Amino acid sequence: MGMLNEFKTFAMRGNVVDLAVGVVIGGAFGGIVTSLVGDLIMPLVGILTGGVDFSKAAIVLKEGIAASADGKVAAVAPVLFGYGKFIQTVINFIIVAWAIFMLVKAMNTLKRKEAVAPPPAPPGPSAEEKLLTEIRDLLKKT
Repeated sequence: MGMLNEFKTFAMRGNVVDLAVGVVIGGAFGGIVTSLVGDLIMPLVGILTGGVDFSKAAIVLKEGIAASADGKVAAVAPVLFGYGKFIQTVINFIIVAWAIFMLVKAMNTLKRKEAVAPPPAPPGPSAEEKLLTEIRDLLKKT
């Protein structure tokens, strides 16, 4: 049971749980960014570039075959150089990197504000401490 307890201790540490939450949120954030780029930004870029749909933009390197020599129908997909999907992925990356940069920048700004705030003044002596100080002072006089 020693290994099981050790694993439980490892898995329940704050860093591991924080990392798991970050991965789950990151995956969801990736889906949001993919939709943002694919459904909102790329159509606008397509309009600006004369109606080009980047997700389908590709160069045909080798044509596909629709029928074989013996008369049987056999479909072979064409070989494509899909640069449009690459452009879309690069735009996804730039948006994700920008969003993370802005998040880190905001967190750093908050940390700087916390560091600049002066620490609270230490509390004064309690009533008991004041009384003991007076007793001490009276004893010194005698």
